[in-house]
Amino acid sequence: MLLKQFFIEKIAHSSYLIGGTTTCAIVDPSRDVDRYIEAAEAEGLKITHILETHLHADFVSGHMDLAERTGAEIYAPAAGHCTFEHIAVSHGNTFRIEDMEVRVIETPGHTPDCLVYVVTDTSRGDTPVAAFTGDTLFVGDVGRPDLFPGKARELAGQLFENLHTKVMTLPPECLVFPAHGAGSLCGKMMGAMRFSTIGYETTYNPALRIEDTGEFIRSLTVGMPPAPDHFARCSDINRKGPALVRTLPLPRGMKPAEFRERMKDADTIVLSIRNYATFGGQHIPDSYHIDIGGNFATFAGWVLPPDRDILLVTDSPAQAREAAVQLRRVGLDRTIGYLEGGTHAWVMAGYPTDHVYQLSPSEVHEKISEPDVVLLDVRSKEEYEEQHIPGAVNIMAMDLRTRAGELNPTKPIVAICRTGHRSSLACSLLKQQGFTEVYNAAGGITGYIAAGFLR
Repeated sequence: MLLKQFFIEKIAHSSYLIGGTTTCAIVDPSRDVDRYIEAAEAEGLKITHILETHLHADFVSGHMDLAERTGAEIYAPAAGHCTFEHIAVSHGNTFRIEDMEVRVIETPGHTPDCLVYVVTDTSRGDTPVAAFTGDTLFVGDVGRPDLFPGKARELAGQLFENLHTKVMTLPPECLVFPAHGAGSLCGKMMGAMRFSTIGYETTYNPALRIEDTGEFIRSLTVGMPPAPDHFARCSDINRKGPALVRTLPLPRGMKPAEFRERMKDADTIVLSIRNYATFGGQHIPDSYHIDIGGNFATFAGWVLPPDRDILLVTDSPAQAREAAVQLRRVGLDRTIGYLEGGTHAWVMAGYPTDHVYQLSPSEVHEKISEPDVVLLDVRSKEEYEEQHIPGAVNIMAMDLRTRAGELNPTKPIVAICRTGHRSSLACSLLKQQGFTEVYNAAGGITGYIAAGFLR
């Protein structure tokens, strides 16, 4: 049995190739399917199976693209009610890939359609060697059950039952291969290791060590991190079958005049992906800012309207192409163009720009001592409560789309996060809503602490 893992940073997504001598399966593929095709070809394998553990909420799957390009069959949960051509599988179903027997275990809890693929390599033994657990079981955590309004407690109860009566009954030496690792918002506190074993997780996974159902439910329904907007969209996109990537627009270079004319369309937004210091120095008025050096795809899926065309301001054509790939991962398929020459070409054409002042930690410390200056901490509630600068107002960056009215637009505002990425996004959202004197805390609270201003 051959196994390869593929990991996408930022969204912390793991997918897998599991193969025999001539054929293989891809488990939970991303939309960037070239990686799987190239890996299979390098091993002399034909991709014949595509296995989905559930309808992923945090990214758009590549099952349709991979099926079209390889002819492989898509295996998906019957409970997902997928509308594309597929083989629907449910609890107890089995199928073979050469010497590997794959058994399906239904494990609703993270979502109603979750399942686990349990693999036995019959060429070596008759007990399971690997479990592809999707978002049911992670390293050091389990899947969050609160993505379906009004069903969190019910799903958490189902998850407890399925973990203890199904997943944890697998042999302790059985390897665990989850769909996500540390950095994903599909769980609460995932470990950094990218695989584990049933025995290790049973012994050391904090969620699995909770023996009381009520306590388990409370642990997964209180204090969960907020879910990005695209979590509510991606499952349905995956259920219906995402648009094939080959049918989507490729961002093309636009001269400043064409770019300016195109951005007048009410169905178009401008997104700068340059680093926050560069964005602060000069940017196109009313543009969004999401630094591609930060958690770009997640923040984009969280705040950008999915029904608009996207125009990019980048440092290079290659960066525009990379941004389009990342945006497609979260269902933002309408990236149509980028500004040739960037903001330098824009100002050379005589067009206006806006600015966000970038403050060093010492400048932040000095600024927030002035009368009427508002320090806006745009981290999550949990981060804020762990440590914050006294007097800071806490509104998460993404919530400023609806909560900016709680702030006075006539007062100076210093936005701060952990590093300066989210706070720059916050500044761009405030600017769009008429706030004029906005400052970004470069280096965030990390730099503020390093400078000795907070202990």
